[in-house]
Amino acid sequence: MRKIDLQDIGILACPGGIHFAEEVIGHLRSIASRKVSSQLQSLSKKYSIPEKDLLQKYSLNRDLFTIQDASPHHNGSKLIPDFRIHASFTRFANGEFKTAIKSSIRGKDIYIFQDVANHYPITFSDSQSSHFLTVNDHFFCLLTTVDAALQAGAARVTVVVPTYPYSRQHKKKGREGLTAARFGQILEYMGVNRIITLDIHSREIENCFNHLRLENLHASYQVLRALSTVVDLKDDSLAIVSPDTGSVERNKFYASALNRPLAMLYKERDYSKVTLNAKDSNITNVHLLGSVENKTVFMGDDILGSGGTLLKAMEKLKERGAKKIICAVSLPFFTGDAIDHYEEAYRKKLFDTIIGTNAVFHDERLHLREWYLSANVSRLFAKTIFRLSFNLSLSPLLDNRDIIKRLLRDKQKQRK
Repeated sequence: MRKIDLQDIGILACPGGIHFAEEVIGHLRSIASRKVSSQLQSLSKKYSIPEKDLLQKYSLNRDLFTIQDASPHHNGSKLIPDFRIHASFTRFANGEFKTAIKSSIRGKDIYIFQDVANHYPITFSDSQSSHFLTVNDHFFCLLTTVDAALQAGAARVTVVVPTYPYSRQHKKKGREGLTAARFGQILEYMGVNRIITLDIHSREIENCFNHLRLENLHASYQVLRALSTVVDLKDDSLAIVSPDTGSVERNKFYASALNRPLAMLYKERDYSKVTLNAKDSNITNVHLLGSVENKTVFMGDDILGSGGTLLKAMEKLKERGAKKIICAVSLPFFTGDAIDHYEEAYRKKLFDTIIGTNAVFHDERLHLREWYLSANVSRLFAKTIFRLSFNLSLSPLLDNRDIIKRLLRDKQKQRK
């Protein structure tokens, strides 16, 4: 196993993923700083050497035995690196992309960030004009960046896509492609070692690769923290509802963690019709299994696209007597005019709060809505990158039941 150093970790952000990468870098530097400080204190106590002297010895050792660090431009005392890998991104007039990395990354562990769901205007390095990129544009920009990193001699390349593209195309209904699998297989063929994503739509996708590892992170703790700011998690009137059969496991987890009853909505769809927006969906009938009368309802889902599914669910729950409705989505796309439709539904008192994560970039048009609450998952990604870089277990991050229990205990103490 090769020795890993903080200097060997590099964060390379595609234009669409810059916002999320910057947040992760901030948390990563904070985590690294605390770890280094803790290690210095421990060694200082163990060997009875002042921390300042330890730092000087460490810097001298690096400069003596590492050719790169002995260069006159290197600051040997800088234990916490910047982590950023600077690159230029070009979008040509015909729509092609090019990535050029500006510094040596040979032998480094490179984490390439891309937000394929970013539908806001993006500016490239060679131009002041902005472009609205599709999922496919973001994907090809990612491919050119992966290739550039591999051509530049990166030791390991990990792709960080909080939104896994084409994840809803994971099973066949007739003569269809398994595009969710193909996305990862393309990256695997190129030489990518790992993909880090958030609440992937189907865990079956993990079984589609030979050597590539897929790390599927969960936002349940961050969502519950946000939920605790708007409702009492110990309230007896709180009920968990799964908005469809595909979300049963997710909401079963919430129901188990909060010790609350679980209900489910079953939807009938007309698959000959394509959902165009929140008001024009392909849902024909909705059935509720369970009771929500006079209840505060919490629903968890992975994706909010046009939003028609959740709006139909809210209508049914209100018909059945739900007092208050709160929804949480890991990946809040809000495609098309979904924000306007949800604003209209909120004014009609169809729901109270939507909790989304910052895994998908949105500007103030969404964040300033009084019904929207953001749960920050960037620290979760930073912890994951730190642990992966030093070959540490991810179990404490993937199984977050213990920290959820601590959250509930802390909230109970605050009530007392």
